[in-house]
Parts: sequence; C-alpha cells; structure tokens
Amino acid sequence: MPSSTTVRPQSAAAAAPATGTGTLSRIDAVVHLGFAVLLVASAVRYVMRHSPADNVGVLVLAAAACGLYALIAVLSRRSRPWAVWLFVLVGLWALLVVVAPSFAWGSFAVFFLCRTAFTGWVSYVTGGATAAATAAGLFRLSGGSDVAMLLGPLVVGVMLTLIYDRIEHDAAEQRRLHAAVSQAQERLAATERRAGIVEERARVSREIHDTVTQGLASSLLLLEAAHRSWPDPAARGEVRSANVMLRQNLADTRSLVHELASPGLESAPLPDALHQAASQYVPTVRLCVTGEPREVGAEIRHALLRMVQSAAANTALHASAASATLTLGFLPETVTLDFHDDGAGFDPESVPPPSDAGGYGLRAMRQRVEQLGGEFSLESSPGAGTIVAAALPAGITR
Repeated sequence: MPSSTTVRPQSAAAAAPATGTGTLSRIDAVVHLGFAVLLVASAVRYVMRHSPADNVGVLVLAAAACGLYALIAVLSRRSRPWAVWLFVLVGLWALLVVVAPSFAWGSFAVFFLCRTAFTGWVSYVTGGATAAATAAGLFRLSGGSDVAMLLGPLVVGVMLTLIYDRIEHDAAEQRRLHAAVSQAQERLAATERRAGIVEERARVSREIHDTVTQGLASSLLLLEAAHRSWPDPAARGEVRSANVMLRQNLADTRSLVHELASPGLESAPLPDALHQAASQYVPTVRLCVTGEPREVGAEIRHALLRMVQSAAANTALHASAASATLTLGFLPETVTLDFHDDGAGFDPESVPPPSDAGGYGLRAMRQRVEQLGGEFSLESSPGAGTIVAAALPAGITR
C-alpha cells in the first residue's frame, strides 16, 4: 500500500492518456448513473417493506449520502476534494447499509468513487471500509446465518482492489511509455533538423564551389595572363574570354540563388550539356560518347554537370594540360563519366584537406556521386595526367 496520499484532480479519467480519456469519462458517467438508479430502487424497496415510522430516518440518511456522493464526484473532476468529505460519505454509507441492507447494491459505485477520487492510503481505507460495512449489512440481513453474505463483499472488495491497482499500474506505464516515445520523437525531429541543416550547407557549399568559385578562379587566371602580356594583341582575347566567363559566372550565381540549376544546360541533351560545361574552362576538350544516349534522372544529370565543371576547372587552373577528353558512357543500368587530361598530374595522397585556400573540389565530386549511390575514382600521378571517373545508376529520377 502506498504511504503517501494524493488527490486526483480530475478522477482516473483525467490521469489516463488522451486517447482513453473519453472512454473513462463515459465509464464514470455510467457508474454515477447506476448509483442513482440503484439508490432510488433501493429506497422504493425499503419503503415498500417497512413502516412509515422507519422510513424517515433511513431516507434522510440515503439523501445525505447521495448528496455527498454527488459533491465528491463533481469536486474530484473540477478541483481537489478534501479527504474528510470521503470519510464522512463512507461513514454515512456504512451506517445506511448496516441499518438498511437494501442499499447494499450501491456500494459498488461508492467503492469506485473511493478509488477514483483519491489515491494512496485514503482510497484503500475508504474502499475497505465500504466493503466491510456492506458485508456487515448483508450478514445482518441474513440473520447472521449466511457466511457467504459476510465473505462475499470482502472477497469482491479485495478482487476489485487488485484489478483496479493493475489497471492503474498499466495506465501509468502506458503514460510513461507515451511520454518516452514523445520525447524520443522530439529528439529525433531535432536531430533530423540538424542533419538537414548540415546536409543543406554541404550541398550549397558544393554548388558554390562548382559554379561561383571555379568561375571566378578561371576568370582571375585569364586576367592575370592578360596583365602579363599587355598590350600584346593576345591579351585582348584573354580579357574577352574573362569577360564571357564572368558573365556566365554571374548567370550561374543568379541561377544558384533561385533554383541551384545550370542556366542553358538543363534542357540540352546530356552529351551537349556536358561538353558545353567543360568547354567553359577547357575550350579544346574532346567529347566521346559510348552506348546509346538516353535521358537520365534529374539528380544524376545535375551531378554529372557539376562534376564536369569542377574537373574541367581544376584542369584549367592546375594541370597545364595540352589536351583533355570527356567520355560519357551509357550502359544498361549505369551512366559513366571519365574526364582525362594529359597535364602535370599530382599525388592524390598528398592533397591537403579543404581550407580557406581551396581544396573542396575533389571532396565535393565524391560526395555528389556517393550520395546518389554511385562510385567515384581518381587516378593521377606527377607528370602522368589525371583521370576523374564516376559510375552512377541511371534510373534515379528524384
């Protein structure tokens, strides 16, 4: 038995999870209605079986018990009833069922009220007293000869107590699990939000690197070359090339702000779009297509475009290559891409980590490909050129 006494502010119905509150409220209403019906029926039976002189005291006692029952039932749902009210009710009811055992059937409702209005020792004491008084009244009704009348209410009271305790325990466990699930869902949602923010930042970082950063770097390279050769006529061509590239870079930036798409490249056939993207940085690049060209998913197309832009920009900035070849292959369930240059090459193992000075290109390419379920590879060595390759599932259309 719990050692503390607590009050149910809204009965057992309010303590249950929200999904069961309506059902328990209806049970409360049925129990209270049953108490009223049984009380009236018991009063009629008592009046019909006893003289008017005996009726007045019993009926007054029944009316007082009924009024107190209603008061506690209302207060237990709206506020905090005093425990003394429940003890008074049980005392009146015990006197009533001992004097007039005809009212014993209402003890079930009184017992239920004792358990729903309070918890702790108050509910056990008042419930036990109700069962004991009922047993005494029924035993008196039998003339003290029927032991079943004495033991029946006591046994039923114990059974109801155990059942009610089990129901309360299960309800409390359900509420605890419901709260734990709600907390877990909130933590998961917060984690997903944080992961989404990180992923979005990485995605925007890749887009900026493959468009704005690469374009600006190539334009800067052309302008520096023009500065060194000025006023040689070739410098004018380099300035014009830088101007064209800056305009294209501006268009890419505007598109990045709005849709993160490549203007002029999204609607063209894939081989033409890739060749155009590479030509912005390596005008002499050659295109080779194997297999039967076909449409691929939008995400695959976008990843291939960005990969070609990044690889071609790296070739223009670092490789000093005499030639470059772009190979696009269409396999039954896969599309492959190779970008090869015969430039200076480098040692992939010695590439420094990304920093303010750069170094994001290779990592961005690998992330794009692997996030779409593809395979990325890089082959290079000093003086032997570089091959950037990817194989992507062509069926992805998300």
